[in-house]
Amino acid sequence: MTRTILLVDDHPIVRAGCQRLLAEAALGRVVEAEDVGSALDRWRAERPDVVVLDLNIPGDGGGMAVLRTIREESPAVPVLIFSMHEDPAIAARALKAGARGYVTKNDAPDSLASAIGTVLAGRIHLDSGLARDLALMTLSPPSDPLAALTQREREILALVGRGLTAAAVAERLGISQKTVANTCTQIKDKLGADSTRALIRIAIDNGLAD
Repeated sequence: MTRTILLVDDHPIVRAGCQRLLAEAALGRVVEAEDVGSALDRWRAERPDVVVLDLNIPGDGGGMAVLRTIREESPAVPVLIFSMHEDPAIAARALKAGARGYVTKNDAPDSLASAIGTVLAGRIHLDSGLARDLALMTLSPPSDPLAALTQREREILALVGRGLTAAAVAERLGISQKTVANTCTQIKDKLGADSTRALIRIAIDNGLAD
């Protein structure tokens, strides 16, 4: 029986490259989605055996919303996170939400196929470096609740906390609205926030919105 792999990423070049890699590995049939809406539609239509998911996709809640929905509807199906971010805080958040593995886009090309095989076999996939970083986080949890944020993420969180829109934040910092939206998604992933309102509350509680 041929397995079905749902690949969710908003970059066509990335999807095309993954299609070639997975075809060479002969892991199964690959179907694609590019945002939250299409990911959930394809998930429900195809009922894939495994999902390869980028967290930073367009749509309400981003990839974390897709992950949570899949875990609620079919907790036995493994979800493998495929991300550009190497931050262990993001990986920890995804694993806590139910992901069965985490692969970065900077890993060796054959690592994706290997990781898919690992999660299909019922095991968790983490490379040795990320596993070490996660272990260190567990042993030495940060006292600062915002310690996982970069300086730019703190700047954006502070502006969001003051009530600025994405357009206003982008204009203030000289960056694009898409960059602001993507960064807010990353902040939500790191801090466990599920909405902009939650980010505003976090900013206020931590004195960033003064």
